[in-house]
Amino acid sequence: MIKKIIVSACLLISFVSFAQQGTASPYSFYGIGDVRFKGTLENRSMSGVAVEQDSIHLNIDNPASYASLLQTTFTVGGTFGTSTLKTNTESAKAQRSTFDYLAVGIPMGKFGASFGLIPVSSVGYKIRNDRTDTEGATSSQLSGTGGINKAYFGLGYKIKPNWNIGADVQYNWGKITTTSVELLTGVQNSTQESNAAELSGASFSIGTMYQTKINKKLELFTSLSYAFATTLNSNTTRVIAVDGDPDPITYDPHEDNLKLPSKLTFGAGIGQARKWLVGTTLAFQGDGQFANYYNSEQNVRYEKYQKYAVGGYYIPNYTSFSNYLSRITYRAGLKYEKIGLIINNESIKDVGMTLGAGVPIPGSFSNINFGVEFGKRGTVSSNLVQENYVNFSVSFSFNDKWFIKNKYN
Repeated sequence: MIKKIIVSACLLISFVSFAQQGTASPYSFYGIGDVRFKGTLENRSMSGVAVEQDSIHLNIDNPASYASLLQTTFTVGGTFGTSTLKTNTESAKAQRSTFDYLAVGIPMGKFGASFGLIPVSSVGYKIRNDRTDTEGATSSQLSGTGGINKAYFGLGYKIKPNWNIGADVQYNWGKITTTSVELLTGVQNSTQESNAAELSGASFSIGTMYQTKINKKLELFTSLSYAFATTLNSNTTRVIAVDGDPDPITYDPHEDNLKLPSKLTFGAGIGQARKWLVGTTLAFQGDGQFANYYNSEQNVRYEKYQKYAVGGYYIPNYTSFSNYLSRITYRAGLKYEKIGLIINNESIKDVGMTLGAGVPIPGSFSNINFGVEFGKRGTVSSNLVQENYVNFSVSFSFNDKWFIKNKYN
């Protein structure tokens, strides 16, 4: 009964959270917005390092991991984030609470399956260029909301006890709405332009994981995944209205496509299972065609995405019965990313540090995970915006043999 109440509450919170604005970054104006999903909190607390074939934690980044699950796993996570946005002359603060993911993993012998819902990206910005002190100048206000979500289903297969393969299929959908208000100083009426883009499309990924003994205590862990390039169909409707004019101009939907590039992720690490691990992750993505009818700018180019991360975990004593703190998993990591965006000839980078802890729930293999991320994205150079952010995250991972029928009532 308690399990049903917990799962129902998590589902309700998750679906309500889909309607919330997931970012406050001005860089979400470009492409598909601010890419939010960075993995489950267990992996995110290690800056994305996810190389171990874990039996009780779900790794959504590599479908090969599903085959290592020993119990049915239900996981859900969310984040409260605060950021300071600053330029050379001004600064502002922003806060938001977001739902990060909801997923289920099911062991099936040598196979493992997983399905879930994930907000992939978010658009959420308000930019104002106030020039009301100059006669004849144009002031503007830009705002945007929305983003892309995905539902996925994946299968993993254990070829050998230490070697897994897997594949995912995802359906992506969402809506991005942008509004631009132009006001000429000295003129009472303003012009407002609104664009609503409906996005949809399928995507696929594959992966493999391999681990082997180095000696009696040490093991080598490796992970490789590849997300295929895909196309999102985009139908954009544009509406232009002038204050005082009762009849706005509506343009027929403009059909266009966003081409999302392929992505290759490789990870490796060494450690002792259920004791400690140190690893690294490298990720590379091509320069896709993200410019669309509603967000095309002459001073913007897209480049190849790159990520370099190191991280790991430590468990003092996984089997301790006398000291609860010894069973806690302590995690940490460092990351460096080029997010694939060039503005005013300046490559936008994201540098950060993560910390986290996995707290076991007594009497079960379930756990509650906490994480914090400190980082900086962008720069004040070239008339751009620098974001200093802190994200506080929590996730629940419930593990049980859900699909075994009781022999006794």
